[in-house]
Amino acid sequence: MKESIVKDKSFKFALSIIKLYSFLVENKEFIMSKQLLKSGTSIGANVNEALAGESRADFVHKMAIASKEARETMYWLDLLKQSQIVTYDYSMQIEECSELNKILTSIVKTTKTNM
Repeated sequence: MKESIVKDKSFKFALSIIKLYSFLVENKEFIMSKQLLKSGTSIGANVNEALAGESRADFVHKMAIASKEARETMYWLDLLKQSQIVTYDYSMQIEECSELNKILTSIVKTTKTNM
């Protein structure tokens, strides 16, 4: 089976979000951490669904959802960083999320163009 860079990156990103979530909960941040966990792990779940899509349109639709989840995740990361509720260096997650969003956006645009 052919390896998928976006699948691997989204899975590794989900693992880093789970670790960040645990840190945030340990530091008594429960609201934004839960939202971050949901959107950050949803990226990979949607990528996996897209890769098993029934058609190209289904593939594009699920990759677009993954892209939206990446943008939502970026929102929560930015909000956590700017609010300074918990002292933490979010730069790694922000960089990974930004890279994922660029990849997903490119996949959606390219696939739509080639349909």
